[in-house]
Amino acid sequence: MAHFNLNQNQIKQYHTNGYIIAPGLFSKPEVDKFYSVATEDDVVSKNSYYMVDKEGKNSKLALWFTPGNDTFGLMSKSESLVKAVDELLENPSSPVCHFHSKLMQKEPKVGGAWEWHQDYGYWYKNEFLFPEQMISVMVAITDANKENGCLQVIKGSHKMGRVEHGTTGQQNGASQKYVDLALDRMELVYVTLNAGDVLFFHSNLLHCSDANISDKSRWSIISCYNRQYNSAANLESPSCITPLVTVDDNAILTAAATGLADGLDFLSADRDKSIDES
Repeated sequence: MAHFNLNQNQIKQYHTNGYIIAPGLFSKPEVDKFYSVATEDDVVSKNSYYMVDKEGKNSKLALWFTPGNDTFGLMSKSESLVKAVDELLENPSSPVCHFHSKLMQKEPKVGGAWEWHQDYGYWYKNEFLFPEQMISVMVAITDANKENGCLQVIKGSHKMGRVEHGTTGQQNGASQKYVDLALDRMELVYVTLNAGDVLFFHSNLLHCSDANISDKSRWSIISCYNRQYNSAANLESPSCITPLVTVDDNAILTAAATGLADGLDFLSADRDKSIDES
């Protein structure tokens, strides 16, 4: 991972728009390693489950709480990545913690949509109180574009605060009335990414993604972070209040770790999905 620092303009853009893109943070060798783990690792496959959209199409994901010393754990603990998160979140006196990470698997032709939602629309159910102390960081493992169902965001919608959510298929979707009002007044952006690009986005930013109608996969890894101060009253895992110990930015390539650790605390298919998104 290239060592980087956010500049003041990027920080301002994040607070104004609800998101920023940092292009090319991860090198091709790192992205190749991510893709190899995502597509070939047995631990990933046996801990993945499907979420059905309103059209009956499936998106597949694997989700875990505590980051290990495996490829994706080292990614989510990279020093520059965590430092950027620290600079974007409110309450800098409280340590950054890892809430959860998830591998998003949107396969060609069959990968389903994700309805309009806010991440905090899910996480509110875990009884976190302060959305300004929560953030999602998406790393593109493959290119993401309109054809394969890239993320769509409503620029500036994080300033609306949390909107009501209801069930759509197996997902939580934001109130369509408020989505329509937001789309009337704010800009819809298709977040196209190249493999290795990183998207930082606010927990209240309205976003969705269409089904993958292309012949190419859309794979991404999303790590979600939280301040230790922002404890959740309705969540078993202590990961979200355990301060992260960072690793060197080059650890992904220099460490011996390969696939996901089998002992990670995965979210199983029969557990409540209030923390899923994207």
